[in-house]
Amino acid sequence: MDRQQTSLRLTAARFVRSVGMFISSEFGRKARLMFAVLIALLFGISGLNVANSFVGRNFMSAIAEKQTAEFMRQALFYIGVFAASTVVAVFARFAEERLALLWREFLTRRAVGMYLAGGAYYRLDASGELSHPDQRIAEDIRAFTVTTLSFSIMMLNSILTIVTFSGVLWTISPLLFVVAVLYAACGSYLIIMLGRPLINLNYDQLDKEATFRSGLIGVRENAEAIVVSRGEERLGVNLMQRLDDLVANFRRITAVNRNVGLFTTGYSWLIQIIPVLIIAPAFMRGEIEFGVITQSAAAFATLVAAFSFVVTQFQQISNFAAVVSRLSSLLEAIEKVGAKTEGGIEMVEAEGRLAYEHLTLLSSPGGPPLLEDLSVSMPRGSRILVTGSDESAGMALFRATAGIPSEGTGRIVRPGADEISFVPQQPYLSPGTLRGILVPSGRAGEISDERIFQLLGELGIERVKDLAGGDLAGGLDTEQDWAAVLTMREQQLLALASIVLAAPGFVCLEKAEAVLDPEELDRVLRELSEVSTTSVNFGEADGAYDFYDAVLECREDGTWRWTTGLH
Repeated sequence: MDRQQTSLRLTAARFVRSVGMFISSEFGRKARLMFAVLIALLFGISGLNVANSFVGRNFMSAIAEKQTAEFMRQALFYIGVFAASTVVAVFARFAEERLALLWREFLTRRAVGMYLAGGAYYRLDASGELSHPDQRIAEDIRAFTVTTLSFSIMMLNSILTIVTFSGVLWTISPLLFVVAVLYAACGSYLIIMLGRPLINLNYDQLDKEATFRSGLIGVRENAEAIVVSRGEERLGVNLMQRLDDLVANFRRITAVNRNVGLFTTGYSWLIQIIPVLIIAPAFMRGEIEFGVITQSAAAFATLVAAFSFVVTQFQQISNFAAVVSRLSSLLEAIEKVGAKTEGGIEMVEAEGRLAYEHLTLLSSPGGPPLLEDLSVSMPRGSRILVTGSDESAGMALFRATAGIPSEGTGRIVRPGADEISFVPQQPYLSPGTLRGILVPSGRAGEISDERIFQLLGELGIERVKDLAGGDLAGGLDTEQDWAAVLTMREQQLLALASIVLAAPGFVCLEKAEAVLDPEELDRVLRELSEVSTTSVNFGEADGAYDFYDAVLECREDGTWRWTTGLH
């Protein structure tokens, strides 16, 4: 089964599930109301179109028969129908856009939640199974919701048009009705045969566009390193290769679009002449009035357009199929990494406890052990150093403790997420307010501004205070890109300040002494002790033991030694 068939099957299942969740969500009531209003407006549009066809017929007949009074009367009807159609169409479009926005908000919130839950974003990146998940969440969900709703409305409108205009066209000429059905059926079949390659080509084009754009973003993010290493030539070759792939794929798309365009353009032109060829002889024989010709042409074109949804919208449908396939791939990949086990390492949650039970960490699958049969319980309220001649063992232990999938066996016992924090060597500070970074969620009223500024001063990050407006409370709510304006040391201290304010039971630090000088490290450890936080520093081999109550030493042969009572 090829990718198109698989995508269509997955699309149907996921579409039904997505709609069901949307309707049953907190947005459901509003969505149902908006959809009901939209349906009512579509019925109004369909009815006005039928009225317009009869008014148009009488209008043209009055002109042909030179009936001035009837002409003026029908002209007023014409204006009234046009005005009503304009108002109804505009409000229908407004309701459609608002409903699409509501659906996008729901799906995006859900996708972001799934993407962030359980470190799925990290596992997707590490596995390399999915390209550009950010684009799929931001752009593809937008395209999916807008296009799905648009197609649904167009299909519903087509059904209403078929129901209403079939009777109109049948009363004019049964033969013309049969020709309309056969013409649309043949056109739909041929356009599918001609344009089928577009689905896969559009899927690939979205990925190639994202790959080229990510390369350009990488230039900006690594500008200094590129300049220093004089890597412009190698980088240029890589970018040009991505551009070549993008252009080559788009050339194939334009070739298929050319063939599709030749067919659809000819198909549209013939719609204008076919009803006239069939109906005109009856007018010449005096069997019908002149206005019937224009009415039959309009009714034929409208009915064929309704039957020819696939023909008129094929290029948009092919783009939509690619978007749906990409979203299905995103959801599958997230569900797949979420279902993966953590190898042979068991993670157990226990309140107020951080311990390792017969834990063995491997350098690679089947490789030699970095740490073998570790069984240690970290005493509460202590300052602990994890170090030794093999720093890779300490770093592997830090990653495993943080929940990053690692090779090995045994058990890690740790408290819940609210009671343990991790500070990597290069912390992540999201753009936002200083208060948002420092104050734990839901505790804004518990921590005073004076306490925040006092702590910043005690940790020696006065410049952060200045950037936040000195001791003015309003400065804590000023938006800043802190990662861009602070040094690595200041970022590390700011991250540690947030830990002190949150006061979790445990905090794990990655090579804190590599960023902080001894005085700063001592100050930080004392601040953590004062709020009863157990601190575990996974440090360097030559780190000083003076600041710690216990040391876990990791050796190159995988053995270890646990020493307590240093103070």
